[in-house]
Amino acid sequence: MNLKTYFLFLLLGVSSLLQAQVDEKEDHSSHVKSTKTAGKSLSPHTMAMAMVDVAHVHIDYSAPSVRDRVIFGGLVGFDRVWQAGAHNATWLSTDKDLLIAGKKLPAGKYGFFLIPGKKEWTLIFNSRWEQHGKDEYNEAEDVLRLTLKPEDLKEVQEVLTYEVNKTGEKSGELIFSWEKKKLRLPFEVK
Repeated sequence: MNLKTYFLFLLLGVSSLLQAQVDEKEDHSSHVKSTKTAGKSLSPHTMAMAMVDVAHVHIDYSAPSVRDRVIFGGLVGFDRVWQAGAHNATWLSTDKDLLIAGKKLPAGKYGFFLIPGKKEWTLIFNSRWEQHGKDEYNEAEDVLRLTLKPEDLKEVQEVLTYEVNKTGEKSGELIFSWEKKKLRLPFEVK
């Protein structure tokens, strides 16, 4: 084999190696894309907000779908902290103090977590709003914890949905609905 042929084979080998690395990177991004259907996320990022009196109340979350799965007691285990959505922790912000079940939630931005139970659920407002899932959740950073009984829905709520509704001059409610459960959290602007 002459020197020219040797360099040609060497160049082809390096080229193949570089292409394999590019293909590997493309495979990774196609894996990321596999969490999407027709270019859309299976748990799209969304938000709900409302002005209640002079308070701007905003909730930000990723909304998974049921997709024929058992959610509570299945995908989301009972008696375990859950980020109340998909991917990053759900967060709530308010620019005014709120009174929730007689307890003050100071103006600010909070991670919102739930602990679903068979009969009662714990709602948590945590000082660390920016976290991935529940990986960094620390109970010592909780600002407010409440216990509520969820309502049973007659029909399946396919996509996880939050609503922030004004119910009176200085009152509103945060509503969570998914699968066959609904939580209503009334609040007042302080």
